[in-house]
Amino acid sequence: MRTTVTLDEDVERLLRDDMHRQRRSFKESLNAAVRTGLAASVRRDAEPVEVKAYPMGWPEGIDPTGFNRLVDEMETEATLERMRVFEAAQLAKRPARRGGR
Repeated sequence: MRTTVTLDEDVERLLRDDMHRQRRSFKESLNAAVRTGLAASVRRDAEPVEVKAYPMGWPEGIDPTGFNRLVDEMETEATLERMRVFEAAQLAKRPARRGGR
């Protein structure tokens, strides 16, 4: 890719010194410097993170893995209650039958 880059004077001097030391072109020196700089920043970002785990201190008899089951049961009860309320409302809307049938 061809592009125009404006370099600070000290950066240009460093690149020219590298060109002479390594006996390579300006383009090769610039690409090597950019690769080295970018690779260093990637390595710093990729350092492993240590996570320390601590006991949650659940009381005896509490199974934290059973919370999903508890939520499911509560949701089922709430749904059944909504259905009962809905059915009661539907029954209240029906007109009363005549003639004992």
